[in-house]
Amino acid sequence: MKNHYRRVLLKLSGEALKGNASAILDAQHLKEIAKSIKIMKDRGVEVAVVVGAGNIWRGNLAQSIGIEQSQADYMGMLGTIINALALQSSLENIGVETRVMTSIEMDEIAGPYIQKKAIHHLEKGRVVIFGGGTGNPYFTTDTCAALRACEVHCDAILMAKNGVDGVYSSDPRVDKNAKFYETITYKELLQKDLKVMDNTAVGLCMNRGLEIRVFSMQNTENFVKILDGENIGTTIKKGE
Repeated sequence: MKNHYRRVLLKLSGEALKGNASAILDAQHLKEIAKSIKIMKDRGVEVAVVVGAGNIWRGNLAQSIGIEQSQADYMGMLGTIINALALQSSLENIGVETRVMTSIEMDEIAGPYIQKKAIHHLEKGRVVIFGGGTGNPYFTTDTCAALRACEVHCDAILMAKNGVDGVYSSDPRVDKNAKFYETITYKELLQKDLKVMDNTAVGLCMNRGLEIRVFSMQNTENFVKILDGENIGTTIKKGE
């Protein structure tokens, strides 16, 4: 069956790598994510990944311990690189060739992010994990995901969520009357102030006409359904 997307960027939160225990990384969660990425690779889809660092460092901790925001943001960037290396190891353990590229140069660990080189790796069938965010403070990994997806010409951003199956008008775990959105435009997303991505990231995707798919990652079959073009989760796209 023909894939609905040719090249995608998978956006993962740092929490997606964390188990229920106190450890910042969970072996089983990493294996499941690697397996999901391999499923897409085996279908012939080119896959890039951006992962957050919420399992290691959260910016709101900075104020409580007196760390200036730009310094705290750099700490978060380093956390994303730790997560990128962990995911790379899990992927390579199941035979998926992977490259980590970082916005902060650290040649002993990973290659620097170079747009054309990233595209070359994707065309060669390698999974490319982008670590270090944008390399600049005050920008989230959501913005990094949107920026990299635009730069390497992805067809869509896949936001695979833990415990959430799409976009709602409010938190469905708190509000039983929360409305589920099967499809929503970027303008509606901004107007309703739905916190799916930060506004900078939404603006980048809207200007580029890049689709975002929000769905539950707890069932690996969802990745196949997305590639088959099935209408699962929420699709965010440019409206009229």
